[in-house]
Amino acid sequence: MWLIFSVITALAWGGANLFYKKGSHVEDKTSHLKIVIMVGFAMGIHATIYGLVKNVDFVLFDMIIYLPVSAMYIISMTIGYIGLRYIELSIAAPVQNSSGAISAILLFIFFPRELSLITVVGVLVVSYGVIRLAILEKQAELILLKSSDGKIEKKYQIGVLAITFPILYAIIDGIGTFLDGVYLDELKIIPEDTALLAYEYTFLIIAILAYVYIKFIKKENFSIFKERDKGAAAILETTGQFFYVFAMAGNAMIAAPIIAAHGIFSVLLSRIFLKEILIKKQYIMIILVMLGIILLGISDEM
Repeated sequence: MWLIFSVITALAWGGANLFYKKGSHVEDKTSHLKIVIMVGFAMGIHATIYGLVKNVDFVLFDMIIYLPVSAMYIISMTIGYIGLRYIELSIAAPVQNSSGAISAILLFIFFPRELSLITVVGVLVVSYGVIRLAILEKQAELILLKSSDGKIEKKYQIGVLAITFPILYAIIDGIGTFLDGVYLDELKIIPEDTALLAYEYTFLIIAILAYVYIKFIKKENFSIFKERDKGAAAILETTGQFFYVFAMAGNAMIAAPIIAAHGIFSVLLSRIFLKEILIKKQYIMIILVMLGIILLGISDEM
């Protein structure tokens, strides 16, 4: 069953990325906060059900203990949602998924250990692919500026800065994963189940604050029941989180690279449903990044 759970997780997270993109509109400057609201509410529901079913020993102070980790994850996700307003999902998803390379480097620096050849190759491949994607985005921007006669489609007006959002996501999420390694493995500060609930309830609190801001301060006409794309993304994100636990518990060594490859599904879905078209060099770099991510997933469980 672990294989089925792994595939479900990869498909769910790949699908979530698709709906994140569909729910992100360049004209809507608060679309990222609306996604935060939907994801936070879904996670709050999941945390409550999970905590009751698993009978997790959880107190509110656990949220404070785990706050540095939760903050990194929530900030990175919010930045990622902003970036989806301005950059193709085909590029954003693989770059964001490269956060594993960041966490691997940080763990090596602060907790030195012998790195396998697979890990080193994975980090180098991911780093090269992300840098090349950034260069290609810059080149595309220059071509666009030369051929547009001053008229540039609104979603591309921030130019090469667009790719900084998924890169920032990767860096901050990588720091979060590094801290997770410290909390759950190196120092064993908090149990995994407790950490999960602390993270999801913290996300819920942020979602409530974002809802108050949009509804009562910005006074926008916002209803969670009408946000179908954002709601679908939140449900798929939480579904993936649910099956992830069982997949990793069943056979972590094989499940990890399968799940890490969910960016591939994002690229395929964006090509099919969003009609995104990239140049050949971009696709090559995306494939390289995804291969590097899979290598990191394999090495992490060896």
